[in-house]
Amino acid sequence: MDNLNGVGEGINAGNASWTFGDNTPKNFDEHVRRSVPFYDAGHELVVEISDFFVKPDSTCYELGASTATLIKLLAKRHKPSVRWIGIDIEPVMIEQAQKELGKEKERLDNVDLVVDDISLYGYSPSDFIVSYYTLQFVPPRLRQELLNKIYKTLNWGGAFLMFEKVRGPDARFQDMMTSLYTDYKLKQSYSSEEIIAKSRSLKGILEPFSTQGNIDLLKRAGFVDVVTVFKYICFEGFLCIK
Repeated sequence: MDNLNGVGEGINAGNASWTFGDNTPKNFDEHVRRSVPFYDAGHELVVEISDFFVKPDSTCYELGASTATLIKLLAKRHKPSVRWIGIDIEPVMIEQAQKELGKEKERLDNVDLVVDDISLYGYSPSDFIVSYYTLQFVPPRLRQELLNKIYKTLNWGGAFLMFEKVRGPDARFQDMMTSLYTDYKLKQSYSSEEIIAKSRSLKGILEPFSTQGNIDLLKRAGFVDVVTVFKYICFEGFLCIK
């Protein structure tokens, strides 16, 4: 869902729980770019990595498509015969995504946007699946089962590309990462009040794991070949090949 801590500072402020519904989709991309270091560069990296796995007849997925910013780039990159399916649980996100696709000069008929729960969706065999800061919002009790499903869905040699916010391996490193990320958001012109309000709103909603915690989940699902392809403070991208 391209979603993570810091998205939309100043939206839905106060002590209310964070939501990706309501009016969030209208300003989502603007705010996420200010909150996620190297947000667009991460998209470019995903697109370039996809070249190694996407075939002319592939079925590929984005888990948490949000406003279709990433899946749109992927669909443009590859042949029209590649089927791209973007899944998001929020109807208003998919509605905004449809609007964004409609703004394109050339119709992207190879993109399907679906309102569904990524944990329950019935996947077809796939060569490439991407989750861009999405699994951290899946309840921990469901995360292993979802990764098991993703592994089974992939064709042999296919890839799962997962970007996540990660916790530090211990308290000292976590304090350092929190401080560095707070400084980053302050440099993006977020106020201290906005940062605190956002942190409060995400309690019980955003549940990141450590790097090792994510790797353990992936290995239990069946992935043997896992490598970090992106790392900046508390943001990490994992390439996992079946």
